[in-house]
Amino acid sequence: MKIPVMSDFVAAGEMPEVLFWVGCAGSFDQRAQKVTGAFVKILQHCNISFAVLGAEEGCTGDPARRAGNEFLFQMLAANNIAVLNGYGIKDIVTTCPHCFNTLKNEYPELGGNYNVLHHSQYIQQLIDAGKLAMKEDGVFKGKRITYHDSCYLGRANDVYEAPRKVLEVLDAELVEMRRCKSRGMCCGAGGAQMFKEAEKGNKEVNIERTEEALEVQPDIIAAACPFCNTMMTDGVKNKEQEEAVKVYDIAELIAMGNALMDVK
Repeated sequence: MKIPVMSDFVAAGEMPEVLFWVGCAGSFDQRAQKVTGAFVKILQHCNISFAVLGAEEGCTGDPARRAGNEFLFQMLAANNIAVLNGYGIKDIVTTCPHCFNTLKNEYPELGGNYNVLHHSQYIQQLIDAGKLAMKEDGVFKGKRITYHDSCYLGRANDVYEAPRKVLEVLDAELVEMRRCKSRGMCCGAGGAQMFKEAEKGNKEVNIERTEEALEVQPDIIAAACPFCNTMMTDGVKNKEQEEAVKVYDIAELIAMGNALMDVK
């Protein structure tokens, strides 16, 4: 895939409509890379002028701050803000709620003020603008999809409707878990928990959440966060349901529903 880099735009004396902040997971995690690919396919299909920072993008510092290393967070944030401000970036879209929350809510106090959207919000805007439409009698007709609310997208930023409105265009049956939206349950990865050993208890958090998802008998569990995707996928495997129940990011589902790409 040919992905435009911000430095190339500047060299040509141009500015993209939006900067796609890929994030650590979207860059280095093999599963999350598929989400990155799906979202890029959507942007290209809609003829959106976008760029990535490439090697100039560093971790936002979210895991460092959650784990208590404020010095490392501020160092990472300062470097990123210097790059973003140097390019005059104003509009950012990201597929990670952790990056979204940090860029949107925590960078301003350090001098980084941007209009930041999560990809669920951006895809909804593309649909509302008529730039993105699903094929009739698509691959999801007759399927049951349940959506897992990411903590940093939902409770932290009140983004509940955008991902659901995106899923509604798939011509599938959207079924809600008993704990959803403002009452949604964490997948178990947030707050830097993804990077430490589990504490004592009789059940992992992601197993509890996966059980709630399986209660509604879905064909697909939709996520909008790389951490949630990993935790829910592991939970489905723990229940030996990986053949019957698939876990996809909403970008992958839209790409599949539009026949933009094949997602295995």
